[in-house]
Amino acid sequence: MADAERGGPAGPSRAGSRTGMVLGALWLLAGLLAVRQAAAVLRLPPEHRFTGLGTWAGENGVLRVGGSLYDSGRFTGSPFAGLVLKPPAGAAEQSLGLVWTLGTLLLVVAVALVAARALPGRGATGPAGRRAALPAAPVAVILTVASLPVRNTFTLGQTSIIPVLLVLLGCCLPRPAQGSGRATGVLVGLAAALQPPVLLFAPLLLLTGRRRAAATACVTFAAATALAWVTMPDDSWTYWVHHVAGAGLGEAPDSLANQSLHGLLLRIGLHGPLELALYAALAIAVTVLGLRRAARYAEDGQVLLATAVTGCVAVAVAPTAWQHQQLWILLAVTGRVGRRRADRLVWPVLVVLVMTLTSDVLVPPNLGPLGRHAPLLAALAAACAVPFLPRTSPLWDRPLPTPVAEPQRGRFAWVPLLGFFKRALNRPNLLLELMLIRVGYWAYSYIRAQAPDSRGLAESHGRQIIRIEEFLWMDVEHGFNHFVAGIGWLEDSMNYYYGTFHFLVPLSLLGYLYLRRPATYRWARTALGFATLVALAGFWLYPLAPPRLMPGRGFIDTANGPQDLSHPDFGALTELSNQYAAMPSLHIGWSLWCGVVIAAVAPKRWTRWLGMLYPLLTFSVILGTANHYVLDAVGGALVVASGFAIQYALTGPGRVALATIPAARKGSDAEAAAGREPVRTGS
Repeated sequence: MADAERGGPAGPSRAGSRTGMVLGALWLLAGLLAVRQAAAVLRLPPEHRFTGLGTWAGENGVLRVGGSLYDSGRFTGSPFAGLVLKPPAGAAEQSLGLVWTLGTLLLVVAVALVAARALPGRGATGPAGRRAALPAAPVAVILTVASLPVRNTFTLGQTSIIPVLLVLLGCCLPRPAQGSGRATGVLVGLAAALQPPVLLFAPLLLLTGRRRAAATACVTFAAATALAWVTMPDDSWTYWVHHVAGAGLGEAPDSLANQSLHGLLLRIGLHGPLELALYAALAIAVTVLGLRRAARYAEDGQVLLATAVTGCVAVAVAPTAWQHQQLWILLAVTGRVGRRRADRLVWPVLVVLVMTLTSDVLVPPNLGPLGRHAPLLAALAAACAVPFLPRTSPLWDRPLPTPVAEPQRGRFAWVPLLGFFKRALNRPNLLLELMLIRVGYWAYSYIRAQAPDSRGLAESHGRQIIRIEEFLWMDVEHGFNHFVAGIGWLEDSMNYYYGTFHFLVPLSLLGYLYLRRPATYRWARTALGFATLVALAGFWLYPLAPPRLMPGRGFIDTANGPQDLSHPDFGALTELSNQYAAMPSLHIGWSLWCGVVIAAVAPKRWTRWLGMLYPLLTFSVILGTANHYVLDAVGGALVVASGFAIQYALTGPGRVALATIPAARKGSDAEAAAGREPVRTGS
């Protein structure tokens, strides 16, 4: 045991076993996501899947070869793509769908593996360095399969994965010097023939000194395009001349699906020569700046990042950039940004969120335009603005450390994963916190809305709660509710309190803690998050009708008035919120969390007592407005206790760290900047 603690013979064995378990879990998750995505596509009705292949669908599901590629209006690829990928005549649609799905899945996995192999070295050598690089492949597969461009490609039956794979094979994998230019050029040229904006990689090859590869790429692109002209002259004329390199195919260019500068200018109301001139000027500026940045990263040894930046330039300046063509943005996740270790997560988390979540999840409704243009903004940021670190920077492998306070040695050692959790003491990154809070709140709202809301089951549970409270002499809700409803000013005050303070007070307290007490903010935020997760489990397992929705009990809905319980109307909340998620009461849970945190950080005794008064006021409000039972409040208190218990198990006590680190208590990052030794709590 002593040898293991000192890194002796048992240490490497334990580390290797833990690495194997993590790798196995990651690969299992990657496999499950891949199978789920394939199943989700194959379960769709035939008319709603592989619409990109609809141009070849004939009668009775049998595919045909004849006719123009663009007659159906659903095929948006280049003529060369149609020439290469046109399926054989007479093949059954069902068989093609299965083969197409599995083939696309293999292409996606290949893209992820090539990207993982092209990652720049982390600087560590030996077994530790190899163990750190092992999870890159399954993580790349997970992120790629979960991304919106890949999911869209699966559903539509598009070919956008192939150009990305060809470019990665040509530009990112190490090759022998002899013949490498010819092979790279051929692969990039073929990719450009399938997706013309990819031809921007030819200038990148030229800027990085690979003239032969750049010339070969242009020749290959011209030869493939000429072959398509000879074979399908009408379709080539339609694509290159009538639709100006495919710009008029598919959806309208001013639709939100077109995440390019051209689409953005059209959506803001610009049209005609003015729009074209402005689009040309912006496209030239983005191309020049983006390619210069990509060339610098390529010369720095970050070839994958250079490829991603060039791909983002192509997304921004192309006349149309549909969702299935935006995989280049996801590859930009490999860039490193930030001086502090905590800042390193901001850019990859932002890219992953933009590439995996829809706009209504990313931002609140009042910021809708920002969310709807998130892919374009991410592409422009990667191409022109984000200050990615060069490998020569001393911060590349050694960012400024985060001061931490570790739990006592041996505490909770029987739980294998708890060794990974340490208490950080400096202020976390604000942008990262806001992103996680937004996504977390959306997930909370979604799960709560999806929880079982059967009226019969919820009312049955309501009768159970009432019987238990009657047995315990706790059924005070009815009398207190009628007392409040009989006093106008009290009823109005409680209604306002119930709808306002539930969010206002916790958010204000979180803001104060972030600015003035960063160490406290971390453990308090963690406890609140876990408490909310436990509450969501309660909503699923025990749907409960609140008193105001119990028929025949005489409760008064002070906020909404009398309701037809078969078709209730609570305004916007009728569709957005599950009205039968009363157990546990998060009004009590969140207010009790506020009271505990205020009691922990308030400097004066009277302010601590004032903080604890807040959950008591909330308790009276939820009863007076007939929104909860007494036992709901008990459930809310239990989930808060469980949240603090989980937080304590993961990171240890918070007040010890605050008492021993005055700088962290005041919100200073001075210790982190000075690189002092982490302060450990306990003895």
